[in-house]
Amino acid sequence: MADKVIPDGAFAVPSAQALIRTAGATPTADSVAGLEALLASIKAESELSLFGRVSLRWDFARLLRNAQTIEDAHRANPALGATPVKAPLFILGLPRSGTSFLHALMAEDPDNQVPRNWQMIYPAPRPAGFNPAGDKRVISVDKQLDLFNDLAPGFRDMHPIHADSPQECSEITSHVFQSLRFDSTHRVPGYFDWLETHGHRDAFVFHKKFLQFLQNGTSARWVLKCPDHTFTLDAILDVYPDARFVILHRDPIAVLGSVAHLTQVLRKPFLRNIDAGEIGAQVAARWTQGANLLLEFDQRADVPAARKLHMQYEEFTADPLTAIERIYAHFDEPFTAAARTAMDGKIKAKPRGGYRRHAPYRLETFKLSVPALQTAFLPYVQTYCQAAR
Repeated sequence: MADKVIPDGAFAVPSAQALIRTAGATPTADSVAGLEALLASIKAESELSLFGRVSLRWDFARLLRNAQTIEDAHRANPALGATPVKAPLFILGLPRSGTSFLHALMAEDPDNQVPRNWQMIYPAPRPAGFNPAGDKRVISVDKQLDLFNDLAPGFRDMHPIHADSPQECSEITSHVFQSLRFDSTHRVPGYFDWLETHGHRDAFVFHKKFLQFLQNGTSARWVLKCPDHTFTLDAILDVYPDARFVILHRDPIAVLGSVAHLTQVLRKPFLRNIDAGEIGAQVAARWTQGANLLLEFDQRADVPAARKLHMQYEEFTADPLTAIERIYAHFDEPFTAAARTAMDGKIKAKPRGGYRRHAPYRLETFKLSVPALQTAFLPYVQTYCQAAR
């Protein structure tokens, strides 16, 4: 019997209202606006694979349902919103600059809280003494990550994560469809332009609600990470005026090929006809802007030196525990024996955070010119990276 052919129209990009009905949700007007802008951009600018079409329906309906769970919990228990999120620590830096490794190590401190991968799929607090190995939600998400790695070979080599690993904040803000996460997996320049105009404040208002839901009425010491924070600093400081920042720095020329390759790997399961040159141009433009925004951030009068710490990638990776000790000292936080022991065990179990060594990715593959990049990033490199050379 011949295989049944599934027509493309069977999995066409759905409307926002169809997804909302599927999810049984009542999203805010801002969330609907983001969803409509994203769907319009995907429909016009992304050539989805069959997997991309099927996964879009599942993923977007999940985001709508999860956001409804958070909003319903706050309505049912106003004490959640009354519990502060005190002085959260945000890890900043260009991609591939050691931010994930630092986040994972700081997650080992039992006095810190971080958002976890499984909590993005099944939102719920993570209680003290939690055993991920015996939790059905964690097991389910690990299976999903295994499947994605099969669809995107090399993903875990470049980004070694599991279900209970720390997750980036762009996954939280994706629940209200105001997140740069979608640009990693889809070609959506129109949506990115919409988001640049709309701003990120609504997303971080929800972000705070999500953290309050996870901390479940008990104020926590949050450690948060996402390279995209570079583009959302105004919103972060509006919602978290006491926020603190660690900024990791690494020569952009050394990592842009890796950033472009990771984008290519992430898009492969979802899109047809991926253009490596277009990805290269996008990555170069995006992170030239990001580097300049970090320079501007350093000049902000509303974020005094006591609330931020700059660190070289080379300093951190050469001696992670000493570097982390400096972070704790700078922010006047106790670096306990329990935290040090847990972090040391993590380092010994997974040196370099589990990242494998490989030959540098060729910039020419993505039509990137080294002299042009050196010129574009010169102010950033001269300010932050010269000492590491």
